[in-house]
Amino acid sequence: MAVAPMDCGAGSISLGHKVLCRFGVPNSSRLRWVGYDRKQRTDQLIARAVSVDRTQLDFSNPDWKTQFQEDFDKRFSLPHLTDVIDVEPRPTTFSLKSRAPLENANGTMQGSWNGYVNDYDRALLKVIKFASPTSAGADCIDPDCSWVEQWVHRAGPRKQIYFEPQYVKAGIVSCGGLCPGLNDVIRQIVLTLEKYGVKNIVGIQHGFRGFFEDHLSEVPLSRHVVQNINLAGGSFLGVSRGGANISDIVDSIQARRLDMLFVLGGNGTHAGANAIHDECRKRKLQVSIVCVPKTIDNDILLMDKTFGFDTAVEAAQRAINSAYIEAHSAFHGIGLVKLMGRSSGFITMHASLSSGQVDICLIPEVPFTVDGPNGVLRHLEHLIETKGFALVCVAEGAGQEYFQKSNATDASGNMVLSDIGVHLQQKIKSHFKDIGVHSDVKYIDPTYMLRAVRANASDAILCTVLGQNAVHGAFAGFSGITTGVCNTHNVYLPIPEVIKSTRFIDPNSRMWHRCLTSTGQPDFH
Repeated sequence: MAVAPMDCGAGSISLGHKVLCRFGVPNSSRLRWVGYDRKQRTDQLIARAVSVDRTQLDFSNPDWKTQFQEDFDKRFSLPHLTDVIDVEPRPTTFSLKSRAPLENANGTMQGSWNGYVNDYDRALLKVIKFASPTSAGADCIDPDCSWVEQWVHRAGPRKQIYFEPQYVKAGIVSCGGLCPGLNDVIRQIVLTLEKYGVKNIVGIQHGFRGFFEDHLSEVPLSRHVVQNINLAGGSFLGVSRGGANISDIVDSIQARRLDMLFVLGGNGTHAGANAIHDECRKRKLQVSIVCVPKTIDNDILLMDKTFGFDTAVEAAQRAINSAYIEAHSAFHGIGLVKLMGRSSGFITMHASLSSGQVDICLIPEVPFTVDGPNGVLRHLEHLIETKGFALVCVAEGAGQEYFQKSNATDASGNMVLSDIGVHLQQKIKSHFKDIGVHSDVKYIDPTYMLRAVRANASDAILCTVLGQNAVHGAFAGFSGITTGVCNTHNVYLPIPEVIKSTRFIDPNSRMWHRCLTSTGQPDFH
């Protein structure tokens, strides 16, 4: 295996006095991190191209690509009902009659046309061939950045289905926190189920809690019920974090005679849905469990974008604009905005980029120093001196190393974060007071305002596609899958592959470099 010295640069992550670096994309689950100790002032580190998923991969073996692809195909193969039970396919009831078949040149109708997705259709997971691991955002499997095809299943309606629609009972549940677009997804799942001919559709109230709380009854759903729910934010079915014992949930699924369960949620919810899927397989139930990834943080692996993200970025603009006006209007004004993003700074980065007014963007993936000659406070001094005001945008999960760690967790098992916004507000006020310079700090925390709004046009379209594809996947007989967009194509992915880790911003990516160019901020180290 090739070993080469390499400088971390922007790709380092600070954990106390330890700095972690990696070969290729930061925070990727594919490659193993190696570290150096800041206290030892080591300038070089050894970066090894090691596949975490295939640690035994030997790049000196001329057949390593074949081995990798075989392993990839195995991991990304979609679980199917026929893996554990004997069920025969039947012609689909998903009608495309509203679209006229294509005509031949002589005016006769073609016998077949491109209305359905073939079971063997695939989309490429990665589409860029990087020439070098030093290329911006390089995602490499081996030290030579060899091109390896990675194909995933295309989403959409099939000609053959594995359920009889008239006998199907389908359930929908939304878990975790609120997210713009939840009602759009619920609506599209119901409309598409009815398009197949399903008459018995129910909503499970308040997440997985609805499976075991006696007072939370099923909500009958139909086109008439959900027709206008997309006009409002929130969740028509309610949400809740945490849940019951997996075995109890599957007992409830059996008691309710559910054949399909559509689960809307983030990483934790996906993990729960996968456990439900495994238990259903163990019991050899003809039940399809299909997820729709939901998080405004945009931190689901492998996917271009999750629904609600665009709306959250748009909503963040109002907070940033208010902070800008306050800072610009005040004498030595400093606007400080804290946005959502526990471990990934996608909202903060994109909101900073789109506003064009942000001077400092702070995200969890890129460590920063507050004090000292290269710190945030010194740069704020420079901004006040040169332009008279400043605007700072920080993600809620940034700078957590400045706080004493707590073992407290929320109902979903997430670590309770310390408030970096209030911390920075106090530090800024104290710093300028100490140096005898007037400052007027305006702090805005629009946290829950970002997720409680109605989906914008972009997210509404994405929700429509995801909701429809979730139903197509269930009728195709898949279970333990989620649907998303990879490189602009709609695909199905096995749940275990998208919950291996959180998706992070690559500090060496072109997008982060674009943000740095826009803000003009220095390296805060």
